[in-house]
Amino acid sequence: MNFKKAYQSCEGYTCLSGPGNSSLNMLQFGILELPEDKTFAFDTAETEAAFLILGGTCDFICGETKWSKVGVRRTVFEGKAAAAYFPRREKVEITAVTRVKIAVIQSPIGEDTQPFLVNPCDVKTVILGQPTWMRDTHFVIDDRVPSRRLYVGEAFMYPGNWAGFPPHKHDVDDMPAEAVLEEIYYYLFEPSQGFAIQRLYTADGSIDEVYVVKSDEAVEFPRGYHPVVNAPGYNGYFLWAMAGNHRGFYRRSDPEHEWVSALENYLKKNGA
Repeated sequence: MNFKKAYQSCEGYTCLSGPGNSSLNMLQFGILELPEDKTFAFDTAETEAAFLILGGTCDFICGETKWSKVGVRRTVFEGKAAAAYFPRREKVEITAVTRVKIAVIQSPIGEDTQPFLVNPCDVKTVILGQPTWMRDTHFVIDDRVPSRRLYVGEAFMYPGNWAGFPPHKHDVDDMPAEAVLEEIYYYLFEPSQGFAIQRLYTADGSIDEVYVVKSDEAVEFPRGYHPVVNAPGYNGYFLWAMAGNHRGFYRRSDPEHEWVSALENYLKKNGA
């Protein structure tokens, strides 16, 4: 099965991973693009929905909830994200203040929640890894947001560096060590012609895929380990979106490469 998806820029909403065209069951993903002053009506149906602004500014109206001029960056490489979270069974009106590009992340849920706005100042940032496998990670839709299944953030890869290393997975219900969390990465690069190499594999070999990924492409991870390496000279970005019954980084590393974690801990302890 091909787990890679490609997005071609167009006005309106494009579903990349959803019912009927995805290996995922708990996670849906698409892109919404609007020119200035254009309004789009989005029905969350039976899903909770997070709208993470990749670039541009927009207004949100949902019942009594009104948020104006959400989003300040022009591209993902110009600052932290803003995001709006909405419950199931809601009609959300999105009006572009400037041209806007939004990642739409959804998951089916069976209960009502409350709207929540994440401003750039609310985004938590952490540096993960060590040189050659280092990246900046931003937590956008996390435990502070009243989502039930969604856990969403952004990762910024340094030129020539790996991310998600040692390789990890989250496809077994073995809490608190590991949870079942479906995931998708959506990639952008600066300059835009950059690329990365994404691997997805399982220990039993039932999945073993390697993809060249470019800007506006995505890869689904229904299960398995999923390390990625960025091309030298380019700033790499991926939006990571997970959905599961246990939100968070409940994951297990590939035991063949787990020794890298010990090296990372040693380097941290010794200030390297």
